[in-house]
Amino acid sequence: MHGITRIPGVLVGHAQNDEALTGCTVVLTPGGAVAGVDVRGSAPGTRETDLMRPCNQVEKIQAVVLSGGSAYGLDSASGVMRFLEGKGVGFATPFGVVPIVGAAVIYDLGLGDPRVRPDAEMGYAACLAASSGPCREGNVGAGTGATVGKIMGPEYAMKGGLGTYATLLSGMGQLEAGVGAGADGDDGQVLVGALAVVNALGDVIDPWAGRVVAGAYDRGAGRFVGPGASRTGANLTIQAQTGACMNTTIAVVATNAILDKEGANKVAQMAQDGLARAIVPAHTMYDGDTVFCLSTAERPLSGEKAADITAIGSLAAEVLAAAVVRAVEAARQAGGCPAVCDIETRRRDSDRK
Repeated sequence: MHGITRIPGVLVGHAQNDEALTGCTVVLTPGGAVAGVDVRGSAPGTRETDLMRPCNQVEKIQAVVLSGGSAYGLDSASGVMRFLEGKGVGFATPFGVVPIVGAAVIYDLGLGDPRVRPDAEMGYAACLAASSGPCREGNVGAGTGATVGKIMGPEYAMKGGLGTYATLLSGMGQLEAGVGAGADGDDGQVLVGALAVVNALGDVIDPWAGRVVAGAYDRGAGRFVGPGASRTGANLTIQAQTGACMNTTIAVVATNAILDKEGANKVAQMAQDGLARAIVPAHTMYDGDTVFCLSTAERPLSGEKAADITAIGSLAAEVLAAAVVRAVEAARQAGGCPAVCDIETRRRDSDRK
């Protein structure tokens, strides 16, 4: 499926080290995009987020990088800057362009080789791979080393990953109609899309079905044991004893609707509700949950500004929740962590007996 690349002017590229289980994903907007951001988790690793606030000068950015490697992974943004500079793309100054590249990272050092982190070369490689075509999901790019359900300790973790989803503004409440849809027939339509890298402390919930999809999983008993299964906060103190700050879900939501910086920041804020619907718990002291919003500003809306932003923000929360669910459903086992497909296979085998 196209996912976020259904939005005209949005390109996505990935690069990863499959042995070290880390990587980065770049969301390019070579024509520039009005940007906003909302940092809701308490352990973030970010770059250029202050620049995206409404009161600050630069109006448009050229890329957002989502990366593994914890704070080391912010180096990948340097490679994206080099790539864009070579294309003559960036904020114009008297002495050359300065590409504006936002970034956020996840902590994935515990799954693969912690000595290998996304760097400038990997960021550059992700740019070379960027396209407007269908976006891969699961163990790709920044989702390569992502895990979920660590609230009960790493031995209960499952594989996280990268997911994406997009739909038409008219599709609110009918999200399934957008799954698998390409760009055909989108002309003249307002689109909202999301791309998420899911590396959460908590469990991933399908908010439409009301069930745990991935999370803290007792492999011996074959059942989920995290807060998503119990719907209580009884297990929230466990992570403090087993290692803090090894989490974070980071995401980009995008639209072709015209938004100013104030509107983009509000949409990013509203989109965070999608994480709260699909991850239990979200925005914790051990997560650095960060959501960027990009507006390629191609489609005017006919309604009142406040109503337009409300509609786009509401849909952004829905598509982000869908992207989170898709991220774990598309993941495959790695680093000793089982994936959703492994659990489903086990259940099918059990049903046959």
